[in-house]
Amino acid sequence: MKTKSIIIAILTALFVILVMQNSGVVSIKAYFWEIEMSGIVLFPTILILGIIIGYFWAKMNVKKKNKKIEETK
Repeated sequence: MKTKSIIIAILTALFVILVMQNSGVVSIKAYFWEIEMSGIVLFPTILILGIIIGYFWAKMNVKKKNKKIEETK
C-alpha cells in the first residue's frame, strides 16, 4: 500500500469515529441566525465545504503562478 493511501485510510477512520461520537444536536449561532442540527450532518457538511473551498483556492493559486510564469517569458 502506498503511504498516501494509508494516510487517507487513517484520516477517514478518525473522521468516522469523530462523527459517531458527536451524534447529538449541535446549536450554531452565526450573526442573526441560529441553526440546530445533528453532529452527524454538521461534520461531513463542514468537511465537504472545506474540500471544495480548498480545491478552488489551490486552483486560483496555480492560475496566478502560471500567469506570472507566462509574463516573465
